[in-house]
Amino acid sequence: MTEAELRSAAAALQGVALETPLVGAPGLGVPGGGPVRLKCEHLQPMGAFKIRGAWNSVSRLSPEQRSRGIVTHSSGNHGQALALAGARAGIRTVVVMPESAPAIKVSGVRSRGAEVVLVPGPASERGRVAQEMADTQGLVMVPPYESHDVVAGQATCTLEILDMWPAVTMIVAPVGGGGLLAGACAATSALRPDVKVFGVEPVGAPKLTRAMDAGHPVVLEQTASVADGLLPMQIGVIPFGYIQPVLAGVVQVSDAEIIAAVRFLYQHHGMRVEPSGAATVAALLAGHLPVTGPTAAILSGGNIDPERFADLVR
Repeated sequence: MTEAELRSAAAALQGVALETPLVGAPGLGVPGGGPVRLKCEHLQPMGAFKIRGAWNSVSRLSPEQRSRGIVTHSSGNHGQALALAGARAGIRTVVVMPESAPAIKVSGVRSRGAEVVLVPGPASERGRVAQEMADTQGLVMVPPYESHDVVAGQATCTLEILDMWPAVTMIVAPVGGGGLLAGACAATSALRPDVKVFGVEPVGAPKLTRAMDAGHPVVLEQTASVADGLLPMQIGVIPFGYIQPVLAGVVQVSDAEIIAAVRFLYQHHGMRVEPSGAATVAALLAGHLPVTGPTAAILSGGNIDPERFADLVR
């Protein structure tokens, strides 16, 4: 992916997504290492980085495609982002979600004018239902991560980090389907190949670790974690193509470490970040990452039910 493509995606996001701040986090630095800053994607209009990839994809649809409407499958944040993008573009939007999705994410999709279809079972079932609707109703599929346009949109997050903080030497991103991490790898490869990129995933959903070991995406038998946004059964094929040649490493964090990070961000920074968004901070707090220079950790989202958040930070 070229710098021109990345800048084009960034231009398309003007007036839609925020250029989120990089906030210093002295408590996350290590002796002899570098300063740590937090990329606050939980401040985006729909509460997560997903608006970047969703809007970049929607903005590139033809008039004929827009007239047909769009569909996706999502555990929550991509669905909310696509609902927002679809409403802005005046497009019918359908989001297939798990029955277990947090209520705040389901209501977030509906409140933005999208139709919600709830299905039981694993992520693969959501994908099957969404594809069936695309085939039978003529809707255009806008996948959560299996798309070059989505990756280009997510890459604008890292593009902002590189522009804002030229001294950065390491970027850390959480890993669900891999779109955000793929974007980080694409952006650093195009602009700053000297910057190291690390991924963080839950112990209960090691899809990137398995893929890196095997040399290709591997389907897990099951996934489980408090970080509901990081539970796809495998890393995306398209994202993995960007990740594999660039990634410096991937680390895993436990649910206890993730919850400690949610609590740390609230108590020390007043930030309301969901477990998936706090995974990078969990890795830093637990000492799983080799922080040797200026490091940017991406907080990917903040959509969590108030009662659940209160339980975690109490």
